[in-house]
This record gives sequence, C-alpha cells and structure tokens, in this order.
Amino acid sequence: MRDYQKLDVWKKAHLFTLQVYKEILPIMPIEEKFALTQQIRRATYSIPLNIVEGSGKNTDKDFVHYLDNALGSTKEIEYAFILLRDLAYISLEVYAAVNKSVNEIKAMLIAFIKFLRGGGKG
Repeated sequence: MRDYQKLDVWKKAHLFTLQVYKEILPIMPIEEKFALTQQIRRATYSIPLNIVEGSGKNTDKDFVHYLDNALGSTKEIEYAFILLRDLAYISLEVYAAVNKSVNEIKAMLIAFIKFLRGGGKG
C-alpha cells in the first residue's frame, strides 16, 4: 500500500480537480448542466480517485490498472476541453492553462505506469 497523498501525480490531479470545480464548472452554460458539465465533473475527479483506489492495492500490477483508468479519464478530459474551446464556452487562455495541466498529468501518469511495469516499487 502506498500513501497516495505523497504521490506528485495525485497532488497535481487533486489541484487540477479543484481548478476545474472553481474556475470551469461555474462558467458552464445552464443548458449543459446535466450533460457536458456532469461528464466533465465525473471525469475530472475520476483521475485522483483512481490513483487513490489503486494506491490501496497490494501489487504494482493492480495499481497500474487503476493508473490506466486515471489516464483514460485524463484523455476524456483532454477532449472535453477541446470541445469547450471549440464551442466557445471557455477562452483560448483558459483552454491553454487547462491543457497544460492535463498534459502534465498525462505525462506523470505515463511515466509512473512505465516505472511500475518495469518492476519498480512505487
């Protein structure tokens, strides 16, 4: 078992989730309240939640499964923000900031997954 709160990727994903909740969800159009807004909310918190759940598993293989799920949610969020940008729900500046965070989280997850698959102890 790992202390997920010590993992840099969890810290980054948690801060990203807070950013989305504080800066993005409040500006979403009301007509998206039960559609895109809900999907973004679920996919966003799925990233740190999968890291947390996986950290409680006993093997690296099991942990990697949850990290793969977190990576999938990151890809989902990546597309959701492309959609938000192209629908003009967010500015290009907001998109750039969010996309930077998403890319950092993806890179961290990929590196951690590769490390664990290589037999390291994380």
